[in-house]
Amino acid sequence: MRCRKCGAKAVMNMRQHKLALCKEHYLEWLPEQVERAIEKYAMFGREERILVAVSGGKDSLSLWDILHRLGYKTEGLYIGLGIDGGVDYSVASGERCKQFASQRGLNLQLVDIAEVYGASIPEAAGISNRGRGKPCSLCGMVKRHVMNRVARDGGFDVLVTGHNLDDEVAVLMQNTLHWAGGYLVRQAPVLPASHPGLARKAKPFCRTYERETAAYALLRGIDYIYDECPHAVGSTTLYYKDVLNEMEAKRPGAKLQFYLTFLEAKEAGLFALRPEPEVLNACETCGQPTSAPGKCAFCRLWDKVHEVKEASVPQQPQPA
Repeated sequence: MRCRKCGAKAVMNMRQHKLALCKEHYLEWLPEQVERAIEKYAMFGREERILVAVSGGKDSLSLWDILHRLGYKTEGLYIGLGIDGGVDYSVASGERCKQFASQRGLNLQLVDIAEVYGASIPEAAGISNRGRGKPCSLCGMVKRHVMNRVARDGGFDVLVTGHNLDDEVAVLMQNTLHWAGGYLVRQAPVLPASHPGLARKAKPFCRTYERETAAYALLRGIDYIYDECPHAVGSTTLYYKDVLNEMEAKRPGAKLQFYLTFLEAKEAGLFALRPEPEVLNACETCGQPTSAPGKCAFCRLWDKVHEVKEASVPQQPQPA
């Protein structure tokens, strides 16, 4: 197969776009598509400071690479969760991020959860869930809190994540099947800062297939961690991704059409439901916005973790 632009041997065939490209033109094409998405959804401008949340995977590192190549003002944030899974998952992920930033002369902020808060995510989940279930929901809550805090404290204009089209349509399918109206209304390429203390969030890869980000990382020589999080095995999201992959194989472009027509339907006012203005208060401990009275869920979690850990420390015998 030949490149549509120059006739050289193609390295990437995208049936959904009816387009095949060589290495040189593919590495030009994907940043152009990302730029178009940024402009279409008014995500951010070149004068704004952008915090890129990176995990060490192909999506977030490819996104940081593209934004840097496009001339945006970026810094990275890596959150060390303390996940092992028998492969030192968090350690390996963090090393990929540090190596990436060092090679490009970029600034990377590191937040080690165990070091800062006193317990790793699996440890905290074990205490919070009493050893039952996976730590995924707790992990998500902690990451959102830390990302928002770093973006706020660092004076960043926007926080961006590497969520790709496959991620977005898997969530969209799950929420549609359950008619989760509140989530459907909020799902969008950009989430505005609806309250003081909350960062604006954007997903520049929202129209980019996972296969496209993987090809970009390989062609750019980006060293990323190939393994999924050990706790992701058997997740509902992966199940929906498999279902959507079957649909895509039989009908190329199905994922993109599903997502874009959803956004068009929202824009046209198809959904009568509108998000109700949420009354938020500042957490009495950390100051971040929360709908809960007093302390936010994040601070209540760590209060419980510290309480349990302190109770487990053997008491020193008192002198006679």
